[in-house]
Amino acid sequence: MSLELFLVLASALFCVGLFGALTQQSIVMLMMGLELMLGGVILAAGAAWHYIAPATADGQVLIVVAITAMAVEMAIGFAVVTALFRSREIDMTDMAAELRE
Repeated sequence: MSLELFLVLASALFCVGLFGALTQQSIVMLMMGLELMLGGVILAAGAAWHYIAPATADGQVLIVVAITAMAVEMAIGFAVVTALFRSREIDMTDMAAELRE
């Protein structure tokens, strides 16, 4: 596979994630859109790193660290959303805006 195909796939993931993040009102769906956007960025970075320096493993290590950080971020985010829903039954972004007051 060529670099262009990886970049097209990464941009498609990013665009689908951006659409999901901008159009959804559910906090969980918003987080899923953000996860798709980050996945697209990581895919593009990994593909570029593979085609720039295929002999080194530095890019692979960085990608694994980034994916691990994404998993931890999503776990914490889902824990916060679950706590908000259990305490105040907030599951939409419009309802979460009331927390500022």
